[in-house]
Amino acid sequence: MPGGQGHGGPRHAPGQRPARSASAARGGNAARGGNGGRGGDSAPSASGGRAPGGARVPSAEEVRIGDAIRPVVHASGMDLESVRVSAAGRRRLLRVVVDSDRGVSLDDAATVSRELSSALDRLNVMGDFPYTLEVSSPGVDRPLTEPRHWRRATGRLVAVTVTRGDTHGETLTGRIMQADDEGVILDTEGVHSRFPYDVLGAGAIQVEFGRLPELAEPEEPDGH
Repeated sequence: MPGGQGHGGPRHAPGQRPARSASAARGGNAARGGNGGRGGDSAPSASGGRAPGGARVPSAEEVRIGDAIRPVVHASGMDLESVRVSAAGRRRLLRVVVDSDRGVSLDDAATVSRELSSALDRLNVMGDFPYTLEVSSPGVDRPLTEPRHWRRATGRLVAVTVTRGDTHGETLTGRIMQADDEGVILDTEGVHSRFPYDVLGAGAIQVEFGRLPELAEPEEPDGH
């Protein structure tokens, strides 16, 4: 972890994770900056809880920080995907995940990191404890829960639970052929079916080795 710096400005260095997504800018680009603060005591933890389904629930502090920095991220042409605060000895680590339709390059992450560092100091939402800011793009393990997630994963193979009527749900594996604000078209074994988002659980991208297939124009869905 990079050491802390004073308020004169953050430094940025790439942190690498396996880049296995369709876009070269996803899952592997990050920028970090150290921010000064009061030393001494160990930094407090702000870990979120868990929902019944296992999904992580942001803490109240993480929600507050997200609300404060979302306009800054949006002004950079990005979407704020998640905020996570964790203790790291006498410092805290603030992880911010951003995304956009064009992906997130290392330069994008560094630019957003500088803007967020300035805003966090100005808004004082991190309190007096020193912290390290990390800005990165989503990895392939990010669940698909919003229409924009599905749209940006077009061409990827996903597993998703589909619930219709009183059924407990069935798990389908298919390729995302098209996604819009209302639903998604999946290719399951050559059959194209359209599903509204309200019958879909969180999609899970399946890791594939080799080149992703070229997408043809989706056929007319079969009416699902």
